[in-house]
Amino acid sequence: MMSWQTILAIGSGGFLGAILRAYLNGLISHRVPHDLPYGTLGVNLIGSFIMGIFIAYFMYTTIFSIHTKSFISTGILGALTTYSTFAIESFILIKGGHILLAFLNMSFNTFGTVIMASSGFYVARFLINKVN
Repeated sequence: MMSWQTILAIGSGGFLGAILRAYLNGLISHRVPHDLPYGTLGVNLIGSFIMGIFIAYFMYTTIFSIHTKSFISTGILGALTTYSTFAIESFILIKGGHILLAFLNMSFNTFGTVIMASSGFYVARFLINKVN
């Protein structure tokens, strides 16, 4: 069970990460003409890169407390992009020599999320049309 300090750290980091996500997404989308959603891609790439940096510090140093780790990784970066978690988990699988598991993780996350998002869209559309 999580302590109230960990919950507070994650929640406050999530608050900041969500605001940062909206700001960066808007900034990138406004400045880069696009057909591809570069704002979302940008926050996912930036968040994944930053997650890689912090995970290395978490693994190879002792300068961060558990609450600070939760604030940064699960809170800020988790709200900024869940892809940062997905990316680092895939990297850790590859680094550990679990290439097939990494490939499956990447495939299921990439294609599975798109399938589930479209499924949710069509279920909701069906229900909305049924009510109206």
